[in-house]
Amino acid sequence: MRFAVAALMFSAAIPAFPQVPLERIQLPPGFRIEVLASVPNARSLAQGAKGTLFVGSRSGGAVHAVLPGGRVVKVADGLDTPNGVAFRDGALYIAEVSRILKIENAETFPASKPEVVYDKLPREVHHGWKFIRFGPDGMLYVPIGVPCNVCDREGYGLIGFLDLKTKTFQVHSKGVRNSVGFDWHPVTRELWFTDNGRDWMGDDMPADELNHAPRAGMHFGFPYCHQGDLPDPEFGRGRTCAEFQAPAQKLGAHVASLGMRFYNGTMFPAEYRNQIFIAEQGSWNRSSKVGSRITLVKLAGSKVVSYQPFAQGWLQGESVWGRPIDVEVLADGSLAVSDEHAGLVYRISYSGAR
Repeated sequence: MRFAVAALMFSAAIPAFPQVPLERIQLPPGFRIEVLASVPNARSLAQGAKGTLFVGSRSGGAVHAVLPGGRVVKVADGLDTPNGVAFRDGALYIAEVSRILKIENAETFPASKPEVVYDKLPREVHHGWKFIRFGPDGMLYVPIGVPCNVCDREGYGLIGFLDLKTKTFQVHSKGVRNSVGFDWHPVTRELWFTDNGRDWMGDDMPADELNHAPRAGMHFGFPYCHQGDLPDPEFGRGRTCAEFQAPAQKLGAHVASLGMRFYNGTMFPAEYRNQIFIAEQGSWNRSSKVGSRITLVKLAGSKVVSYQPFAQGWLQGESVWGRPIDVEVLADGSLAVSDEHAGLVYRISYSGAR
């Protein structure tokens, strides 16, 4: 696999902001949305120590960085589906399909050449793009989605963690069809993650899931049971849903729930503190489209008390002009949102004015 490292470039070298109808986005009173940067194929987000926002891609093969002030830098190119990005101790980690790369001194431009730090992940491309994030334990968490719609394959359908010092990979959670977003509660430091439900069981089944994994070793049902109470018509024979951990919240069927973050900033009102924002990319195999929005999940302790839209309007009837992929709380407390479809990164802020 070839690597290409790009020299510093200004945002003018990246396509200009497309004309998008931001006025159609519905937000709670006091919130506003604006375009932060134009980034082709914008997917997963990770923030650096100096305020740099790193942006992965799935189809573009490149990783970009949005510098404070909005300038855009391409930090690496020619990669294999570099969806996942994570930042730690000055270095940027990038997840390709089958390996993890590292760029030292990632906030110094031009960026250095990526080096391979782990290359033993599965090579299947179906659900092979990966979200990565460092946990409170210092481990790099990596999901391995199943290479199918629904199947039972050893070594797939899980979230694991990589010890970068010993180069060992261990399983944390099983029964996870395809997670493309997870985070840890700021207080309890327990893992929460989204999971995409299987296809071709109808418009309204099964639901995507928001799952809570307070400890390692839990099984969340796939491929035997979906949404906590729906046995799979093939793989569920001889099994019961009671064997597995039910989701903390059923999300919409086919909404494609991806990136999620706990809000730990101070810009938004106090009621949003330690609550969950989820980016829902939107449906592709439903008779009428759903999703393409940001939702808010409110918790009381570890119990979900509500699941509701927070930002919506990218879907107008059956027409989609944007697809939110990931969210990231920025240093000033605003919320960054990536949009692969429009090739944009948005910023949602709160001023208190209606």
